[in-house]
Amino acid sequence: MSDRPASRPLVALAWMTGAIASFTLMAVAGRTAQEELNSFQLMMWRSLIGLVVVSVLITFGRRGWSEVRSAHPGLHLTRNVVHFAGQNLWFYGIMAIPLSQLVALEFTLPIWVALMAPIFLGEALTRRKLIAAFVGFVGVLIVARPGLQPLGPGHAAGLLAAVCFAFNLIWTKRIMQHDGVLCVLFWMTLLQAVFGALTGFAGGLALPSADLWPWIGIVGLTGLTAHYALTSALAAAPASVVAPMEFLRLPVISIVGALVYAEALDPVVFIGAAVIFAATYMTVLNERQRLRALAAEAHAEGLGATERAQDAGSGHPPRG
Repeated sequence: MSDRPASRPLVALAWMTGAIASFTLMAVAGRTAQEELNSFQLMMWRSLIGLVVVSVLITFGRRGWSEVRSAHPGLHLTRNVVHFAGQNLWFYGIMAIPLSQLVALEFTLPIWVALMAPIFLGEALTRRKLIAAFVGFVGVLIVARPGLQPLGPGHAAGLLAAVCFAFNLIWTKRIMQHDGVLCVLFWMTLLQAVFGALTGFAGGLALPSADLWPWIGIVGLTGLTAHYALTSALAAAPASVVAPMEFLRLPVISIVGALVYAEALDPVVFIGAAVIFAATYMTVLNERQRLRALAAEAHAEGLGATERAQDAGSGHPPRG
């Protein structure tokens, strides 16, 4: 019998809903904050705020500071280097292109995860997962319509951010096999605060204005809640199941872009979103069917073992 934890796709979907809300609010606050700060400086302040919050939670937690001990510090370092690069590319993207286009480009992430998960996590690359990823990507193409509109550095940043986030998701899943959520968040906020300080203030210290601090606070808190929710989702289901759930972020961010920034609310976005939602639902449904099949198989094996034990105890020859 496998020693892997049971997959709970609906629990993962609930956590991903919280992550989507956090990422959306972070995009709005991040745009405002970058009116004064570059992305590296913003990452430093965001990480420092998160570090304070996580430290308080650890201090008053059941395990205390023993929570942050990790037998695999190299995994944390690798994850955070890649994530820091991806997050800076993402912050650049939210300033350069409409939010819906940025999110659409991010949705190549499940394709990268589907290709990487068998190599790094040992997850099965099933035909159903590939079909779900393909259907979701078709929805992205409906929204993005490459070749019908000009592409620029912001689009390249969005695509590269998706690659970095795919690596981040894979490494997070590996880390969660050894360390808890608070451990992951502590090392994320600490390391990325250091990275941000080294890259953001190389030319001198620039403090934000008083009006900007609330927006920086929102970026810091939503960065923490987003990654807490994402890490919890990965603890509840395989990476290749969690990744397509982010497709639900597209209709949300499109509506926010229209209401807050007067970005065009193209009906094609919602057609693509419907296709994307179908892919997400397909992934969750397939995982539930797989779990039911495994449960039925385990039940049948248990009944067979009971019958064999009864036959042995009664002296009768074993059945079938």
